[in-house]
Amino acid sequence: MSSTARPRVAVAGDLDAVRAVTDAAYGHYVARIGIRPAPMDADHAAEIAAGHVHVTGTPVAGVVVLVPRGDHLFLDSIAVHPDAHGTGLGRQLLEYAEERARALGLPEIRLYTNALMWENQRLYPRFGCECTERRIDGVYDRMHYRKAVGREGN
Repeated sequence: MSSTARPRVAVAGDLDAVRAVTDAAYGHYVARIGIRPAPMDADHAAEIAAGHVHVTGTPVAGVVVLVPRGDHLFLDSIAVHPDAHGTGLGRQLLEYAEERARALGLPEIRLYTNALMWENQRLYPRFGCECTERRIDGVYDRMHYRKAVGREGN
């Protein structure tokens, strides 16, 4: 899998790969947090049909779910298959999310991660995200982040 593959909008034929990458990326958290992470139970077919899912790699090794909202781009999920860890694919997907926000004219990206996903709490600040709050959302204890997105060239 090349980490230089350009992300693309997923199509219906990517559904099985999206599920497999998501499950592989999030599955190890089940024991730690005591429940299945929300992306594992997402309606991937509906997300693909809505144009929110973007994939990269041959075969697909990275998935990012981006949902435009009124004043921001919501990064709903980012998943890198464990076989592609350390290749820069996660950073590439985060940079791609920033590009998409700019292209859509949205001034920031918002996302959250489970409070027990410590790895993400180290990653997102390195990418320029600031933690805005910790909040219980149903059964999930989440750390919420945002990143201002400058215009191209800034």
